[in-house]
Amino acid sequence: MSDTVSAALVGATGGAGTTRTTLELAATLANDGRDVTILDAAFATQGLADYLDGRLDTDMTTLLVEPETPLEAGLVDVPLPDAVAGRVACVPASAPFERFARAKTAEAARRFETRVAEASEAFDHVLLDVPPVAANQSIAAADAAQRVVTVTPATDRGAEANRRIRDRLADLGIESHATIATRGRFEAADAFVPATDASFPASLDASGEFAPTVAHAAEVVVATELDLEFEEQSVLAGVDGYLPSSLRRLTK
Repeated sequence: MSDTVSAALVGATGGAGTTRTTLELAATLANDGRDVTILDAAFATQGLADYLDGRLDTDMTTLLVEPETPLEAGLVDVPLPDAVAGRVACVPASAPFERFARAKTAEAARRFETRVAEASEAFDHVLLDVPPVAANQSIAAADAAQRVVTVTPATDRGAEANRRIRDRLADLGIESHATIATRGRFEAADAFVPATDASFPASLDASGEFAPTVAHAAEVVVATELDLEFEEQSVLAGVDGYLPSSLRRLTK
């Protein structure tokens, strides 16, 4: 396997589905035998914590305001089927307001780079769940990643929001490497994730359209190739062209 790749999934707008998309990408990479961690920069919504059970004594804000706390103290494994060879572990944001405020300072936010580097020593891929870049921690998280991928709804408003967020990133000197569309497609997107009513992790069900399209999105996000098989079915004709040759060959 290649060296660790870190990637920031940056929402172009609120409600883009960035957290769910990040989780599905992580599950797909784990299904390919890779160990993945997700670091949470979405302090306002705390959505990543909703996918985890139990009390979260050490969260992402703790790791930013207490540099002596080891990364391992904040890792929480995401339950996946036994057949999945890899691992997904998250460090969600879930804290009282006072600690959120301290974690948003410039000094604390800069520690994202340190935490990404630590995670890169232990995992094959590091994904960052990042809201639209505005606050210190979201800017620092995007800047700390090797690759930056914007996530936007496949609507006219979403496309315009994607243009604005990419311009904002460019103003900050942060390169955008790709765009993932959610709940549909639009021309400027490099990959898409279709809408689904299925519960997480829907990307582990190889019988429908969702899994192969998420697999392609994962390849785009971390610039890799996956070795996954999907059931042959006519619905895949609708996503042909979004699947790389390594995956498309396995579906025919």
